[in-house]
Amino acid sequence: MLQTPRLSLRPLQLADAIQVQPLFAQWEIVKQLNNKVPWPFPDDGVHTFYRDVALPAVERGDEFYWMLRLKDDLQQKIIGCIHVVLNAEDNRGFWIAREWQGRGLMTEAVAEVTRFWFEDLEQPVLRVKKARDNAASRAISLRQGMRRIAEVEADYVSGRLPSEQWELTAEDWRARR
Repeated sequence: MLQTPRLSLRPLQLADAIQVQPLFAQWEIVKQLNNKVPWPFPDDGVHTFYRDVALPAVERGDEFYWMLRLKDDLQQKIIGCIHVVLNAEDNRGFWIAREWQGRGLMTEAVAEVTRFWFEDLEQPVLRVKKARDNAASRAISLRQGMRRIAEVEADYVSGRLPSEQWELTAEDWRARR
């Protein structure tokens, strides 16, 4: 489990799928995610993904998933998710429910997961790919001190889009701390 000033980041569990399904299965959430996400999103899409893809990757030690919850929410409802992937060209992904966007919560989660990436996993570089027009995600990368290293085209739920590859080295991350 990871913590930020306002969030608890708890490891993914299969039971989380019930809460996540209605939050995630929205066009505004998925449109700029990898085209591996099916659309229209199936009624059991989250459960199937967690069971067949995410949890097996976690068990192998290839990926880490955390569900975001507000610390001061007594019901501890899930508001989003963040994950990292080892041995890939795109190491981090995240989403947050629409009602919680624009409050700096994902910036907090990203900072803590980046710390985990460099300190706990001892990775030398963090790379992320995003749709060029994903302004909120781009802003988070800029705040972290990431630099754009390439412009590419990539396939998303909404289609093929101009994209950017960003990176942050462990050395640059430590220098900013």
